[in-house]
Amino acid sequence: MTKKMSISTSKTSLVLLLCQIISALDVPLDLSQPPTITQQSPKDYIVDPRENIVIQCEAKGKPPPSFSWTRNGTHFDIDKDAQVTMKPNSGTLVINIMNGGKAEAYEGVYQCTARNERGAAISNNIVVRPSRSPLWTKEKLEPNHVREGDSLVLHCRPPVGLPPPIIFWMDNAFQRLPQSERVSQGLNGDLYFSNVQPEDTREDYICYARFNHTQTIQQKQPISVKVFSTKPVTERQPVLLTPTGSTSTKVELRGNVLLLECIAAGLPTPVIRWIKEGGELPANRTFFENFKKTLKIIDVSEADSGNYKCIARNALGSVHHVISVTVKAAPYWITAPRNLVLSPGEDGTLICRANGNPKPSISWLANGVPIAIAPEDPSRKVDGDTIIFSHVQERSSAVYQCNASNEYGYLLANAFVNVLAEPPRILTPANKLYQVIADSPALLDCAYFGSPKPEIEWFKGVKGSILRGNEYVFHDNGTLEIPVAQKNNAGTYTCVARNELGKIQNEVQLEIKDPTMIIKQPEYKVIQRYGQVSFECIIKHDSTLLPTVTWLKDNDELPDDERFLVGKDNLTIMNVTDKDDGTYTCIVNTTLDSVSASAVLTVVARPNPPFDLELTGQLERSIDLSWLPGDENNSPITSFVIEFEDALHEPGVWRYQTEVPGSQTTAQLKLSPYVNYSFRVIAVNRIGRSQPSEPSEQYLTKSASPDENPANVQGIGSEPDNLVITWEPLKGFQSNGPGLQYKVSWRQKDVDDEWTSVIVANVSKYIVSGTPTFVPYEVKVQALNDLGYAPEPSEVIGHSGEDLPMVAPGNVQVHVINSTLAKVHWDPVPLKSVRGHLQGYKVYYWKVQSLSRRSRRHVEKKILTFRGNKTFGMLPGLEPYSSYKLNVRVVNGKGEGPASPDKVFKTPEGVPSSPSFLKITNPTLDSLTLEWGSPTHPNGVLTSYTLKFQPINNTHELGPLVEIRIPANESSLILKNLNYSTRYKFYFNAQTSVGSGSQITEEAVTIMDEAGILRPAVGAGKGYSEILFATSPVMHTVRPTFYKVQPLYPRIRNVTTAAAETYANISWEYEGPDHANFYVEYGVAGSKEDWKKEIVNGSRSFFVLKGLTPGTAYKVRVGAEGLSGFRSSEDVFETGPAMASRQVDIATQGWFIGLMCAVALLILILLIVCFIRRNKGGKYPVKEKEDAHADPEIQPMKEDDGTFGEYSDAEDHKPLKKGSRTPSDRTVKKEDSDDSLVDYGEGVNGQFNEDGSFIGQYSGKKEKEPAEGNESSEAPSPVNAMNSFV
Repeated sequence: MTKKMSISTSKTSLVLLLCQIISALDVPLDLSQPPTITQQSPKDYIVDPRENIVIQCEAKGKPPPSFSWTRNGTHFDIDKDAQVTMKPNSGTLVINIMNGGKAEAYEGVYQCTARNERGAAISNNIVVRPSRSPLWTKEKLEPNHVREGDSLVLHCRPPVGLPPPIIFWMDNAFQRLPQSERVSQGLNGDLYFSNVQPEDTREDYICYARFNHTQTIQQKQPISVKVFSTKPVTERQPVLLTPTGSTSTKVELRGNVLLLECIAAGLPTPVIRWIKEGGELPANRTFFENFKKTLKIIDVSEADSGNYKCIARNALGSVHHVISVTVKAAPYWITAPRNLVLSPGEDGTLICRANGNPKPSISWLANGVPIAIAPEDPSRKVDGDTIIFSHVQERSSAVYQCNASNEYGYLLANAFVNVLAEPPRILTPANKLYQVIADSPALLDCAYFGSPKPEIEWFKGVKGSILRGNEYVFHDNGTLEIPVAQKNNAGTYTCVARNELGKIQNEVQLEIKDPTMIIKQPEYKVIQRYGQVSFECIIKHDSTLLPTVTWLKDNDELPDDERFLVGKDNLTIMNVTDKDDGTYTCIVNTTLDSVSASAVLTVVARPNPPFDLELTGQLERSIDLSWLPGDENNSPITSFVIEFEDALHEPGVWRYQTEVPGSQTTAQLKLSPYVNYSFRVIAVNRIGRSQPSEPSEQYLTKSASPDENPANVQGIGSEPDNLVITWEPLKGFQSNGPGLQYKVSWRQKDVDDEWTSVIVANVSKYIVSGTPTFVPYEVKVQALNDLGYAPEPSEVIGHSGEDLPMVAPGNVQVHVINSTLAKVHWDPVPLKSVRGHLQGYKVYYWKVQSLSRRSRRHVEKKILTFRGNKTFGMLPGLEPYSSYKLNVRVVNGKGEGPASPDKVFKTPEGVPSSPSFLKITNPTLDSLTLEWGSPTHPNGVLTSYTLKFQPINNTHELGPLVEIRIPANESSLILKNLNYSTRYKFYFNAQTSVGSGSQITEEAVTIMDEAGILRPAVGAGKGYSEILFATSPVMHTVRPTFYKVQPLYPRIRNVTTAAAETYANISWEYEGPDHANFYVEYGVAGSKEDWKKEIVNGSRSFFVLKGLTPGTAYKVRVGAEGLSGFRSSEDVFETGPAMASRQVDIATQGWFIGLMCAVALLILILLIVCFIRRNKGGKYPVKEKEDAHADPEIQPMKEDDGTFGEYSDAEDHKPLKKGSRTPSDRTVKKEDSDDSLVDYGEGVNGQFNEDGSFIGQYSGKKEKEPAEGNESSEAPSPVNAMNSFV
């Protein structure tokens, strides 16, 4: 809740305008003028008798006036009294009391006269009286013996002082006596008891009178009150203690405060009500005080006269009193006379009009003398309350006094008539600058004087036209008002004053400023205790004004606390506490305006704990609990949580009982037998839970037989010949009595057997031995205690222990679907032969050999588990052109059954993997040598290789793509007649009868012509010389033509996925600039959620997505960073829910242990030899061989940064050969990666959907043996990772 205030300048402007009107009538002090009284003491002047008496009288005039005094109507000669002095250039009297004078001697009525050659002004009659604070007269006070229930009045009767004292009642310890509707102090100072009670007995009722003028307090002697009791106490109807009777009268003067009082006795204590007969009590001016016993009306007027009735009422009746109020009025001004400045020959009037009740009489004086006996002036004529002047002359100057008086007071006013002949003068300073806020009134002052009175005109600018129209307001005092000033009103204004004696003008400047605004106000905040809150107050203001921002709390200064941080445009409160609750106001002040905005801060916290817990309505199975809520801390309580403690069974442990709405403070609670209850309540609001209440009293319920039986009863065998019966035991409070036990019963299902039972205690398990293997049993567990049994329990079905299955699945058939997928079928095992709960079937399968290489490796068995009673499944991830074996086994809770006979099947050919490497060597001016390795996974019989290449010049112009088909038995190629110093890009892949495999790429550069060898005849850019390339013994010739093309637009294609249960291997092919930074985006297929993005490290063309949800379809796409809008098309894959186990058997193989020992021994020998050779300073044989066969034309590329350099070790650093741009003699291996499925261990799990489709992973422990033939031992590429797990 935010409120905004704006302190308007209009009220200030009106006050300024009034002051200007008054000042316009003033005569400049350099001109002759009669005296004017400027300061005087009050009419009723009460002085402190211990201090000097100062009677003020100040006046102005030209020439300066002289002063004289009268005392009690006669001249007061101050020169004859040494104690009295008059201040210099003043009429103020100082009566020296502190040096021996007595204030009482100077008591009287004083009047001051100020006189000069143009007249005399007089002051009011000043009544001087010294203050009095007399002591109480001594009196003997008897103790007051009062019967309980009677009324009592203790009289104060203070001494008469001047002014009257303030009365209050206290005890001996100076503590104010408490007051209430029953006991209160009257306007006369007496203490009234409507009825006394035994607690009113005391001996120190003391009345004090405080005299503020002399700062003294007088004390009355203590009054004793003793209340005696009588039974029964008699009730009484109201009786008025004050005022007495049924009617009374009251006279009050206009403008004063009217106080009416009614105090009544009675038992029970009466209640007072006020009404005005025939009218309403005045709104906004009526107040009730002293527990409504006093009616207060402020600023009364004649309209408040009337009958006021007070009514005192209790249960036995009522009484009333009518006060007739008459409002009289001392004289008050209607039109007070004002100074009159006239030029010779002018006319004028003095008007003196006053009102009062009764009507005041008007009398005139001239220079302090009644006008009837004053010197005559032919220019004046008195007409009641008006004096008329005609054709005045300079001798007509005088001071006239008007006196309006009635029986309640008088008014005296001085007004002079000053006859002058003066040309105009402007009193406002020249070029005065006025600054006004836009849309506010602008008041331009032109204070003037002249006689006769000048006429005023305003102009805008020095030579502008006279201002007229509704846009402006012209005041009599010369002020120009622009009611709504705008920016275009700014500028120079000229004021011209003229009369018959002359003319004068003055210029003032007006500037219009932008208003100050709070553009971001503080907002209502709700903050938790100990939190941090900030209020904003962002302002916009005129650039020429300097604003100051002040923060208030509850319209007062901020607490002096370092937690309050005031910033440039905010207030921050750290570590908020409950005391910080309130209204915060931002006030922005400039020299011209002020704005403010407020916001409320509500500090909330968890509620305080409930209290006063009470137990009622105790029954055997229920009880009523009630409580009182604690403080909700500005956040309403939403609920109450009731907890209980069982001191008998679980002392110190509190458990949930129930929860009730926050508006409820009682609850009926259900109870259990044989529990020693105590309860506590926790209040909950939006902030949190309160601390628990204090515990209630304890309540012990009676014992009974159990109401319920154990839960979660199960019968599961742990051995083939037993049945284990388990249950969840009852908690202590559920036992309902002492001696808790359990009756355990069982019998074989579907057999006409009797129940076998046993009674046990303090256990939750019972084992039945000697049971048949895996037969169903009916089981039940019943609770009982010393008082009886629980209700009959329900029966559950359990089984005795399982044993391993006895038979294998039959009729195993394999259907090969493609080169990597096969489907296997089997006949189910009869349930009786399963001998347990059927969990599924496991398919063991392994690769026997690759048909392309006829090589054999150590068997790596893979296992797929198919849950439930399935009879088929899919085998994914097979290697093409390979021979496999498989068998099937049934699985129950005990384990696996025997395996079915091995089934042999073969996979057809597939496309090969990429060549294992592509190496470019022996660069010359016009030739390159290419060498390659056969694919790691040929997946069939290789039929040929395909080489594609094209030149690339320095401006990214590409030559045409040349394609060469190479026989499968070749492993190298020489390309001749190439352009020198030209870069070429090569694309290389292998083919089987099924199709082409993945390609690898490489780039190479022919060397530069350093010997000035002539170029071929064909011009650069039009073609290049004949290229010869050969695989021994064949040579080919090609004559290509160059084309001007843009650099190859990058693309990503052939995105493939291999999905497992919680991850997927993503691979792709990329064509475009080198060093692209790839990313993979994926999301749930069909979902509108944003794509998730994963960054691929380096420039690899594969990535493993981890943390996927099993059994979920995903969409995936690949993109390259920095290439706007460049990404692949989407691919969809699905993860699988099945779990597969691993076949772990390699570690127990004897050959494997021996191989590991041999490898360790060989490494140790090599380390010893290397250490010896190094100490001798010799070179390794590999190094020697390199040195012996060094080719100066071949400079290998460094593997780390791609720069060219020679092989070297720490002892032999050779410089880079000049002009060499030959690529390194290196092998490109797409498979070399640390981000493949191999990272996930030696085996992975797999599962299938209900239709047998593969959605998971497969596992097995890889056991390697040396590769035969061309088979590589290198890790497979990520694209074929699924086929590598053999």
